[in-house]
Amino acid sequence: MKVFLMFRDHDFSLEGTAPANAEELIQDLELNTLFHATAGDDKFLLEVAKSGVLATLKDRESIHYRQEVLADCLKFPEIAREIYAISVEAIERENHIWGYFLMTSPDSLLRRSIEALGLFLASFERLRKLCDEHGSKFHSEGFGWFFAMITQELDDAYLQVVKDHLQRLQFPNGILMTANLGPDFRGSDYILHGLEVKKLRWFEQVQEWVGQIGHRNGAGLSFEVDPRDEAGFRALEALRTEGIIHVATALGQSSDHILSFFKALRLELGFYIACLNLKEKLAARDEPICRPNPLPAEGEALRCQGLYDVCLSLNTADRVVGNEVAGENKDLVVITGANRGGKSTLLRSLGLAQLMMQCGMFVPAEAFQANVCQGVFTHFKREEDAGMRSGKLDEELSRMSTIIERITPGCVLLLNESFASTNEREGSEIARQIVRALLEMNIKVFYVTHMFDLAQGFFRDRMDSFLFLRAERLDDGTRTFRLLEGEPLPTSFGKDLYTRIFEAQGSVAAGAVRST
Repeated sequence: MKVFLMFRDHDFSLEGTAPANAEELIQDLELNTLFHATAGDDKFLLEVAKSGVLATLKDRESIHYRQEVLADCLKFPEIAREIYAISVEAIERENHIWGYFLMTSPDSLLRRSIEALGLFLASFERLRKLCDEHGSKFHSEGFGWFFAMITQELDDAYLQVVKDHLQRLQFPNGILMTANLGPDFRGSDYILHGLEVKKLRWFEQVQEWVGQIGHRNGAGLSFEVDPRDEAGFRALEALRTEGIIHVATALGQSSDHILSFFKALRLELGFYIACLNLKEKLAARDEPICRPNPLPAEGEALRCQGLYDVCLSLNTADRVVGNEVAGENKDLVVITGANRGGKSTLLRSLGLAQLMMQCGMFVPAEAFQANVCQGVFTHFKREEDAGMRSGKLDEELSRMSTIIERITPGCVLLLNESFASTNEREGSEIARQIVRALLEMNIKVFYVTHMFDLAQGFFRDRMDSFLFLRAERLDDGTRTFRLLEGEPLPTSFGKDLYTRIFEAQGSVAAGAVRST
């Protein structure tokens, strides 16, 4: 039994899914805020959200597959949460079965497997009931496969046969078996006997050894062991062990198989439960979300309306200002303008939207469409190295060198104040050469910079594939946090911040003098 809610043809895994630059993405895009919002206090969902978001899908078909499954979950969140609860409960109840660490004999393994399968059977019946009541409401390919599989594999007749097997495997009337005499006069080729029955899909190995356990007919010779004959009882126990060892092993494997199904269900549906958690938090803030449109990798395309930084929204009480970007046929987007005008916020929102789109999630915007890229990379400014092991420029160049080793054509690179640690002339020249080389490699670049020489140089190139956005500043110095198309300016209006800060400090100082 396969779940196939994350991929059309294979399972989802937490292992080996994160890209090599995962830590940089988490730090620069403040992804931990997003992860904790999706997971709440659930550590398992936290890991699922990390793996799901960071392991970006590289093709539109896979993205559409998840988008359809998520659409069903968003339409019927209560049902999705109920299925998830069934999987969690099944796993937890199996973990609490007594004797998990005491399975030292086939008999203890058999008893524990029977108990576990009985619990799983109850969970299967709940799944079947839910499928019968609500399966027709879901229209995605993923849920269509899932509900069809449940209906086919877990029909009433099959569930009843499993119940009968579990009852007989408890051997209420003892066991019946045969054996051959080995070359050393010991028993060999032990076979457990019973009545002929129809094979079970998940119990074929069990059936091979046990048949069905029926009532003994009392025919043939018999003997009794004296109640005080300890050696005789040990010998009978050894015979019983030889008889049930194969069926106990097969039943244990069946139990493990079913447990793995519930674990896969919890894992794959957990991603969508995390999405539901995030959606509810954003809805409480009256923030919009949309289903993004992933476009083919060929040709540069980007268009969004009301795009906002979801992590900033989660950390503030007020709604965040959204932005519009029209970036069709643009492979370089240069973002300049007033200090604290929303430049870095827009850059993060673009990176977050790309990652969220390519893992099959919704996007924090009113509308969003972009090319499917092969990977997202970030190069944001860092704080000064406290150990002074290297200068800031050396550190920036070292990180850029690592990116160049990993990045491939079709990727997206977000640069935030890169190479501003040196003088403007030198920093602009370094950045200019790197950006041009990246563009030649078919890598889309978004660059937030205060270096006028760099921005103006690109602007003078008059390339149709370049887009220039500028943080809006009103005449009175007010920042609207909106980014509009515009030519780079030779000032970032740092004087506005200077005046605001020192006027505020002056007012406080004057008030202190008057109070004394």
